[in-house]
Amino acid sequence: MPVVPDPVVKLVQRSNEPVVAQTLRSTAAAVIAYQAAVWLTPQPAPLTAPLTALLVVQVTLYATLTTGIRRVNAVVAGVLIASAFSSLVGLNWWTLGLTILTSLVIGRFVRVDEFVPEVAISAMLVLGVSQVANTAWDRILETLIGAGVGLLFNLLFAPPVWVESAGESIEGLSRRMGRLFRDIGAELSGHTPVERAADLLHEARRLDHDIVEVDASLRQAEESLRWNPRVREGLLSRVVLRTGLDTLEICAVVLRVLTRTLTDLAKERTEEALFPADVAVALNELLRHVAIAIENFAVLITTQVSANAEEAEDELSRALEQSGAHRETVAHLLLDKVREHPRQWQLHGALLAEIDRILDELDVEKRSVRLVEELDRYSREQRERFPRLDAFKRRLLGSGPRLSRADP
Repeated sequence: MPVVPDPVVKLVQRSNEPVVAQTLRSTAAAVIAYQAAVWLTPQPAPLTAPLTALLVVQVTLYATLTTGIRRVNAVVAGVLIASAFSSLVGLNWWTLGLTILTSLVIGRFVRVDEFVPEVAISAMLVLGVSQVANTAWDRILETLIGAGVGLLFNLLFAPPVWVESAGESIEGLSRRMGRLFRDIGAELSGHTPVERAADLLHEARRLDHDIVEVDASLRQAEESLRWNPRVREGLLSRVVLRTGLDTLEICAVVLRVLTRTLTDLAKERTEEALFPADVAVALNELLRHVAIAIENFAVLITTQVSANAEEAEDELSRALEQSGAHRETVAHLLLDKVREHPRQWQLHGALLAEIDRILDELDVEKRSVRLVEELDRYSREQRERFPRLDAFKRRLLGSGPRLSRADP
């Protein structure tokens, strides 16, 4: 039995990753486009077809359909410009510059949006090989072949849905936040140097970079859910993930403020503990349960199976209930200590307010209300954006009952 090389095994294992999938899909589409152009055109090397296929094929079906037309417009415009310059003046340094300038200017008027540079790129490529393709129609035909292959490739072989990778990114973010909450709680017992408090603040600020990466992964997942025939409830999945990330982002901001509060408190108490021993223990327990709540919240919004979702919701509810109980304990202890030693009382109040904000953002009932509001908002925007389609749907829905009543 032949032994499969390790690189091949690793490539197969990674075939579902966005970068690997894009590489394989783009290569296959370009090769198919080239072969189709060889069969359908008289040109010996129809390279514009695979070039266009490379530009059109994207990771998601939504991106392919929304950008394909603009990319085709960009390539066709570049082809026509280069063909005109090639037939009139030929190729030299000043015609190259004039071609690029003309392409960039015309690209602003042919509705290619972010693909304006591709007008100039296509023009330069065609201008450089104009002796191979003698007419602009040959290049346009190659472009249409490449675009058609790229679109059909994604229609026949639907791109994968990247919800799982986005969910992993969201859960990874929640684990980093939970770990930071636990680290903060562990630092409250005993004396906390200002330097250590500042390190926790910098770590909280670094969560901003993590959120940017998670947001990019989520945008790709949202695109993969749109217009994908393998997805039934794409809108609901997009709203659940997006609102969930918004909640985690708010919690990250509050966490950064919380670490700043502790840093300010450490600056004021350089020779003593931040909190008395009993308060520190209660705060540690409170922050530990907040960490558990955040991690369970991420599991809840990334769970696709209903049974598992109910279990995750129960876990989140228990964590929030325990957090609320510990919060009340901490509040009473802090109030007693403030009465005895009123120094920096405002920082104690700020600490409780920040924890309250996080618990409020994670509340299960408010999350359900937010989901309903977002779904309603999306439906309203769709009706306003496509009023004729909405009126047509209303007529269809309205005709159903009348037809049924007319039946004997």
